[in-house]
Amino acid sequence: MPVSKLPYPDYKFKSGWNALLPARIPNPELAEKIEIDVAIVGAGFTGISAAKRWRELQPDATIALLDSSEIGEGNPGRNSGFLLEISLAEDADARNIEKMAASNKLISETMQHIVSEVQKSGMDCDIKRAGTYRAAASDIGNRSLNKYQAFLKATKTPFEELDKSELKQRLGTSFYQAGLYSPHCYLVQPASVIRALATNLPNDINLFENTAALSLTANKNKNGWTIKTAHGSIQSKKVVLANNAFSKDLGIGKSCLVAMYTYAGLTPQLEPGILECLGSDKNWGLLPAHRLGSTLRRTADGRLLIRSHYGYEAESSIDVIRTKLRSRMQNRFPQLDQIKFEHVWGGAVGFTFNGGALWGEAKPGLFVSAGCNGGGTVKGTLLGRLLANLANGKEVPNVAKLFGKASWMPPDPFRALGFHLASLLENIQGHKEL
Repeated sequence: MPVSKLPYPDYKFKSGWNALLPARIPNPELAEKIEIDVAIVGAGFTGISAAKRWRELQPDATIALLDSSEIGEGNPGRNSGFLLEISLAEDADARNIEKMAASNKLISETMQHIVSEVQKSGMDCDIKRAGTYRAAASDIGNRSLNKYQAFLKATKTPFEELDKSELKQRLGTSFYQAGLYSPHCYLVQPASVIRALATNLPNDINLFENTAALSLTANKNKNGWTIKTAHGSIQSKKVVLANNAFSKDLGIGKSCLVAMYTYAGLTPQLEPGILECLGSDKNWGLLPAHRLGSTLRRTADGRLLIRSHYGYEAESSIDVIRTKLRSRMQNRFPQLDQIKFEHVWGGAVGFTFNGGALWGEAKPGLFVSAGCNGGGTVKGTLLGRLLANLANGKEVPNVAKLFGKASWMPPDPFRALGFHLASLLENIQGHKEL
């Protein structure tokens, strides 16, 4: 499949989460030339967090947020709705307790800030501290699960070990051999949450929706930057790139970022008779122990969601994705063999080779936070706030030490070839986890 050259995601399929919400009127797109102090590209968790913090630090600054999509329809409204209070499994390092404790403290504080912002909005976001399951279906998955369990033990984070029968009793599936449950996770309706956070933006921050940043260039007089959009332009003294993997298409991060597409399928509300066969837990989320495994959600209103499969830099065919997701759902819940998805969609995730972040001042007056590697909700919110602090001369923690620094990746076509070969190998090794 050819790689998209657009500097933003141009999704073919609507977000199922957003489709469940009442229609909203988007903010107007930018249709003129403007001059401001700060332009933030990407009105997701990172961009909104950076904008709010910038306003706290600079009450008189003129600030604009622009997003290529509509609030709730872009990437923040396309994830699985897990808001983790502790480090991701991919970040976990039981050998470095001090670093993990510092990371977990910042992430936990950020999670409480998100909860406060959602409550302040007055919107119903189905937010609940329901915890999360992690489970393995094979030996390779068990090795990953054991590694994460060692991290939880080392950091004295509470968890509960579960065997196959206990998982079946709670979740209604016999697919997994073993698992664990941790209380440190909120489950949410993600499209509703990003809508709630956007409603709390100060009135004097301009939010332009359906306004993609098509190009970014340094002004010839070395004073600021120019952003071109379809029907306007922005002259800004400072710019924040909070558009994750797509910052590389604006010239920042090309050597270390890749856009990976993942896919989700969401069922209709299930009949009571079917729900009785799906375990005792009525609102839960499960993250795979192995990174190629599938993420699962049972929502409070009686739906099942599965998120699985990866695509390199472009969306796959909807028919191919629907078939793969349906197969993986039925492997876990054969009792749902007659249930079809109400919604199927994709979402782009910014990945780096080593899992480290691309963060900081990339060029004078140009700041970036990208490469959250699937953890862009809470960690992205934290990094957006810290980026605003950095840009305004405030003291910040050592982000590279806490969350890693993105490493170099070879250019295409070698990058794409490497991805496909690595994906093929991991699919062979971890096929029981799919």
